[in-house]
Amino acid sequence: MAEKDFRIKTAATIKNMENKIWKYDIQPVVFFVAAGLIFAGVIFTLIAGDAAVTLFSGIKAWISDYAGWFLVLTMNLVLATCIGIMVSPLGKLRIGGADAKPEFTYLSWFAMLFSAGMGIGLLFYGVAEPMFHYVANPLSEPGTIESAKAAMELTYLHWGFHPWAIYALIGLGLAFFGFTEGLPLSIRNVFYPILKERIYGGFGNTIDILATISCLYGVATSLAFGVQQVNAGLAHLFGIPQNAGIQVILIAGITALATWSVVRGLEGGIKLLSNINIGLALLLMLFVFLLGPTLFILNALIENLGNYIQNFFDLGFWNETYTEGGNWQNGWTIFYWAWWIAWCPFVGMFIARVSYGRTLREYLTCVLIVPTMVTFTWMTVFGNSAIFIERLGAGGMAKAVQENIPVSLFVFLESFPLSAVTSILAMVVVIFFFVTSSDSGSMVIDIITAGGNPDPPKPQRLFWAILEGTVAAILLLGGGMVALQTAAISTGLPFAVVMFLMCFAVVKGLVDHVKEHGYD
Repeated sequence: MAEKDFRIKTAATIKNMENKIWKYDIQPVVFFVAAGLIFAGVIFTLIAGDAAVTLFSGIKAWISDYAGWFLVLTMNLVLATCIGIMVSPLGKLRIGGADAKPEFTYLSWFAMLFSAGMGIGLLFYGVAEPMFHYVANPLSEPGTIESAKAAMELTYLHWGFHPWAIYALIGLGLAFFGFTEGLPLSIRNVFYPILKERIYGGFGNTIDILATISCLYGVATSLAFGVQQVNAGLAHLFGIPQNAGIQVILIAGITALATWSVVRGLEGGIKLLSNINIGLALLLMLFVFLLGPTLFILNALIENLGNYIQNFFDLGFWNETYTEGGNWQNGWTIFYWAWWIAWCPFVGMFIARVSYGRTLREYLTCVLIVPTMVTFTWMTVFGNSAIFIERLGAGGMAKAVQENIPVSLFVFLESFPLSAVTSILAMVVVIFFFVTSSDSGSMVIDIITAGGNPDPPKPQRLFWAILEGTVAAILLLGGGMVALQTAAISTGLPFAVVMFLMCFAVVKGLVDHVKEHGYD
């Protein structure tokens, strides 16, 4: 029997044995252990109160201080692996085989992966992060021209090639081994080249459990950021209180919209909302670009990109080793790396699900380069416009960001005409990103806990969508921003180990495929 046939048969046999007593399509070990650990964390946060906040702060500090170097190393290794595959002959391989055809147009494909990738974060940090770095960063004197340059370089680092490489690698592994090699669409199966049949035992279960927990907390963190911004907009425009209670109500309402999207399915739900949302987001960006300091933005985009490329290796490998008493990186770069890694099982699985028929070179180019350039453009339009207003305009942006990050976007929009309209548009975009992220996240978690079934029953997706909203609400109630950052970092670190090993598994799997089948 051929090895591929053995893999398929083994996976199917084990899956049938595990699922024969269950009404729904689940892997009992992965589903119940992951759900149990998530529920345990939620209950602890509710019961412990202030003690939970203290514990969260301690965990966050320990991981940042003692494991930050590993996160930096992993991010760079993943990026190097993606670039190596893209420029090598391996890039000629096609997801699904030589005759596979893409399911979606470039426009729809890009809209879905971008909406799932970092849409909420761009709205939340587009104005805030450049201004934070402008006011205080370890590379320059605050409030200077050099500080403005450093602010954009650091923003490009946190939102550029490194995070998209994380998404690209895990999505590539899932898509290739799932659609080309015939394995179920599950994280554990990416490790078949190095673990062989052990992926169907304890090792595989552990990988999928870590992926499930990491994915859920990564999504919940982003959803909590998003709802904070919606609440801030409502408070700014209509005087609605900005507090955890209102945010929980908003989470409940938006999660209800996400369940509607779940029922509608991939074509009628995620695809439709993603296309609409990308259009609205681009409209908002175009508005700021045309009515803002247009020439300054264009000049800044070229210069920011040049500065980022020039200092790419210094920034990418920077670990604050020689900064006396420095811990700036722990609150920014290390948090971001852990957040992207925690988020990546969701984004990677979703990208894999919609990338059938693409060559690996085409896939990596579109997932790694195109979204990065769009992200750079977004951050330049909003971030450099905010810096322009602070330095050469009416000012007040730095103060707004330092006082209230979620509301800073709406303060920024007040510098433009029709601020009420654009603020409402911004809230709609955040809500749509919330819905698509929740729906996509629940689909991905359901695929993992269903053993790789790409189309599991919708009631299971509803369960995970509701749980994502619940976890986001509990984190806000039980510890606010500290709880959110801790959830991202503490789940991102264990999965960073998985991503580190995945680099070797993916390359070995592709090389083994070429040895057996050539480049067909």
